[in-house]
Amino acid sequence: MTAADRFALSGASLVLPGGVVDGDRLTIDGSRIAGLGGATEPGDLDLAGYTVVPGFVDLHVHGGGGASYASGVAEEALRAARTHLEHGTTTTVASTVTGEIDEVARQAHVLSELAEDGVLAGIHFEGPFISPGRCGAHRPDLLRDPDPALVRKLVDAARGHARMVTLAPELPGGLESVRMLADLGVIAAVGHTDSDYARTLEAIEAGATVATHLFNAMPGIAHRAPGPIVALLEDERVTVELINDGVHLHPSVLDLAYGTAGASRVALITDAMGAAGMGDGLYPLGPLQVEVRNGVARLVEGGAIAGSTLTLDVAFKRALTVNGLTLNQAAESLSAAPARLLGLDGSVGSLEAGKYADLVVVDSGTYDLVAVMRRGEWITGGGRFGTVKPA
Repeated sequence: MTAADRFALSGASLVLPGGVVDGDRLTIDGSRIAGLGGATEPGDLDLAGYTVVPGFVDLHVHGGGGASYASGVAEEALRAARTHLEHGTTTTVASTVTGEIDEVARQAHVLSELAEDGVLAGIHFEGPFISPGRCGAHRPDLLRDPDPALVRKLVDAARGHARMVTLAPELPGGLESVRMLADLGVIAAVGHTDSDYARTLEAIEAGATVATHLFNAMPGIAHRAPGPIVALLEDERVTVELINDGVHLHPSVLDLAYGTAGASRVALITDAMGAAGMGDGLYPLGPLQVEVRNGVARLVEGGAIAGSTLTLDVAFKRALTVNGLTLNQAAESLSAAPARLLGLDGSVGSLEAGKYADLVVVDSGTYDLVAVMRRGEWITGGGRFGTVKPA
């Protein structure tokens, strides 16, 4: 261990599990947080005027930087992961889109190798086991019923790195697949569904624990037909994904979800496609073409919203400035809650001694992203704080 492997950040506001501590000190040793608190020492990096939050955890992201996880090309997946890393996502679950089963299995094999290398935290299969009536940006002709054998084929292709499968539980094989996924330790998520309230409750009882981008691609709430939204919001076993980009959800709808479920059951996601971190233009999303105009992604054919161009630093800032969340609530939904859902909360998701030094530095006044660190190494922005001086 060299002197430069151990250093400290001083003077920042630290968003800790128990609350925000102003002007505190965080010591990093190698890839881990070594401790919190203590007197400032010579050689500390001065972060006065900044706020440090845990690195963001994205459960649901399809691409970024002009690249797609559904390409099945490792170089593209690396570029997508790097793009979101530079925007604060230090833990990424890569999402696929609907395609031929064998092709999605091939993509999973490629992504599993990146998971083994620590680049990704696993794979999320979104489609093809979804409702034709709620398919959104998924090709209808490639959709399949969630036959447990087909679902298992994709899970096996991920070689132990399947984290989540989104499916419509009302389809033939839906509940059986939810039970199988729960038995395998893979998250079953309800999404792109026409399920009613009763069937959604059955899915939860069978083991479903996530609502894939709640409100989007599912029936709305009616006074005599509450549908899946109410069932998913009211059950404490369910974590609800929300896309806070100002396009997918009105701010009041996001407020409703927080008021019902609370920050500990909300995971803010991007659902981003390849245009995240890029400009307007044409981009692929699996086998489909997407046009991005004024930052909004829509299918070239049909015009359906096709994921987002969101990055989690933007979702974080919106949570604070638009929705009025506290720093601790935002950190819960962007870091702690998704980490806990993935079973990774022993190593990521909060600023605590022994966990990875994954953190995001934002301006304390504007909440704009300033720097990102992953496993003790500055990814971007760290140079503005000076260099670590040998003790």
